[in-house]
Formats: sequence, structure tokens, C-alpha cells
Amino acid sequence: SINMAVITTKELGSIEDQLHLEENLVKKYHTYAAETNDLSLQKRYTEIASRHQKHYDALYAQLK
Repeated sequence: SINMAVITTKELGSIEDQLHLEENLVKKYHTYAAETNDLSLQKRYTEIASRHQKHYDALYAQLK
């Protein structure tokens, strides 16, 4: 059987706050990528958005 770690309300709140932060960063960098005509900046902004999406996904997985 799998041992499920019990997290406190405070820890859950911190994870939720971080999820919101990561989600906002993903949206922000996708917007930046969409608004620039500079292809190198588009690529960089998309990479940054992807990295924050991975952070979001990893945090979310901790809640399952």
C-alpha cells in the first residue's frame, strides 16, 4: 500500500498560493510571446512559460 503524506492546512495553503503564482506566470509569458514580433523573444518567453507549467504540474501532482 502507498503511504499518503498528510499535509497541514498551512502547507496546503502555501501549495495553493504557489499554484496560483505559477499559473499566472504561465499566462503572463504566453501573453508576452503572443505580443512580440521578435522571434528570439517569442522562443524565450515560450520556454519560460513551459518551465512554469512544469512547476505547476509538479505542485498539482503533490495534491493527488
